[in-house]
Amino acid sequence: MATLARTAARLLKFLVLSLVGTVVLISVGWGLMARGLPDLRPWHRIAPTSEMSAGELGPATTLAEYLAREDALMREVVEKVEGWSTPDRLDLFQRYAPGGRVNPSTFTTNWNRTLEMRAAAVRGGALLIHGMTDSPYSMRAIARCMSDAGYHTLALRMPGHGTVPAGLARARWQDWAAAVRLGARHVLSLIGDGQPFVIVGYSNGGALAVNYALDTLDDASLPRPDRLVLVSPMIGVTALAGLSNLISLLDRVPYFEKAAWTSVQPEYNPFKYNSFPTAAGQESYRLTSQLERKIEEAANQGTLSRLPPMLTFQSIVDSTVLTGAIVHRLYDRLPANGNELVMFDLNRRSEVRAFMLPMVDSLFKTLIAGTARNYRISVVSNLAPDTSEVAEWDVSPGATQLVTKALGLHWPAGVYSLSHIALPFPVNDPLYGLEPDQQENFGIRLGRLQPRGERGVLIVTSDDLLRLSSNPFFPYLEARLREWVAIR
Repeated sequence: MATLARTAARLLKFLVLSLVGTVVLISVGWGLMARGLPDLRPWHRIAPTSEMSAGELGPATTLAEYLAREDALMREVVEKVEGWSTPDRLDLFQRYAPGGRVNPSTFTTNWNRTLEMRAAAVRGGALLIHGMTDSPYSMRAIARCMSDAGYHTLALRMPGHGTVPAGLARARWQDWAAAVRLGARHVLSLIGDGQPFVIVGYSNGGALAVNYALDTLDDASLPRPDRLVLVSPMIGVTALAGLSNLISLLDRVPYFEKAAWTSVQPEYNPFKYNSFPTAAGQESYRLTSQLERKIEEAANQGTLSRLPPMLTFQSIVDSTVLTGAIVHRLYDRLPANGNELVMFDLNRRSEVRAFMLPMVDSLFKTLIAGTARNYRISVVSNLAPDTSEVAEWDVSPGATQLVTKALGLHWPAGVYSLSHIALPFPVNDPLYGLEPDQQENFGIRLGRLQPRGERGVLIVTSDDLLRLSSNPFFPYLEARLREWVAIR
C-alpha cells in the first residue's frame, strides 16, 4: 500500500510539473514571438480613464450619463493620444494623427460615437450592439433600415470601443453586458409598453444579445425583447482564444510587454481597431463559455421556449467565429417557435474553387441533407453550378423539401465567399463597399483596395487587405430583416 501511495505521489508530482512546464513554455514562447511585433504606440499604452465599467452601469444609470462620459472619452483621445503625435511622426493614414485623412474627430460625424435614430412615426424600438474592435459605424446601415421601418433605434458604443485599442485591453465582458442592459432600459422607456422591442447583435454583439435574452428569463426587471436578429454571432470561438490568459502572463515584464497583444497593426481604419489585445480574446472566450453554460442550463430546465424568436445571418465560411457552433450549440437546441437561420454559401462558380480546402463543403451538405429541423433554414447559393446568379434554397420548419427562389442578385467577379466582417455592410458603404458611395469620404476606400505586387513589401498582410468587407447580398438581408420586424 505504501509503495502504491509513493507511486501515486510521484505521478501527481510529475503531472503538476508537466503542467507548470507547459504553461511556462507557452507564455515564454509567445513572449519571445511577440517581441517581433511592431513597436507599441501611445494608443496601445494609454487607455482613457473616463470609460464606465459594470460597477458604474447600474439600474439607475441613464443614457445621458453614459453619453456624458463618452464625451469625456473622446476628449481624452484628442488630448492624450493625438496630442502625442509630432510632425515627424505624422501619417496621413493614421487615425490618431492630428489632421490625418482618417482621423474620425475631423469628420462631420464621428461614427465611433453612440448612434440614436428617431423614427418619424414610432412603431417599436431597437437596440443594436456592434462587435469586438468595432464601433456603431458597423450598425449604421441596419440602423437606417430599422429606423425606416418605424423603430426608434439605438446603436450603443460598447465600453472599450471607438477610442483606442488600449481601452479594449481594459474592458471586460461584464462591462458590455451592463451597457446592453442600460441600452434596453433606455429604448423601452421611449417606446412604452405594447410596442415591439428588437435587439440586433453583430459578432460579439450577437453573443451579448443572446446572453441578455437568457438573463431576462430569470430577471423580471429587465425589458424582454420580442425578437432577436443576429449577424455573424459569436456563439463559439476557437480553443486558441482560451489560451489568451496563458500567452499574456508575462506582459507586465517590460521585456515581454508585447505579449499583451496578438496583433499590432497600423490604425488606418477610422471606425475599427486593427490591433488586437490578448485580453479581448480572453473576454470573448469567457463570454462564449458563459453563454454556452446558460444555454445548456436553459435547455435542461426547459426554458429555451421562453426565448424570443431569432433570425440569424451567417457566412458558411468564417475565420472569426465557429459557424458550426451557431447551428449545433444554439439553433439545434431551440424549440419550434419561429426561429430562422440564413446561411451565405460559397460562390460555387468561383475560379479559385479548385484551391479551396475540402472541408468548406461539409457544412453546406449537412444543412441541406434532408434532416427536418425545428427552425426555418435558408441557404443563399448559386442558382446553378454554371451561373453567378444566386437563389434562396429554403427549408421550412419540420420539412425536408427544398424550395428555390431566384433573388436577382449575383456574385461579383473575383469574389469566392462572404466573410465574418462583410455581412452588415452594403456594397455602396463609403468605407467598406466594393462600389462605395462617392458622396461620403472617410479618407480611405478599404473595400476597393486590391493591392498586387511583390511579396514582403506591405506592412499589413494581403489577407487583411483582400478580405471581403461588404455584402453583395445586403438587399436580401435587408428584405428579410424588414419582414422579420414587421411580424407582431
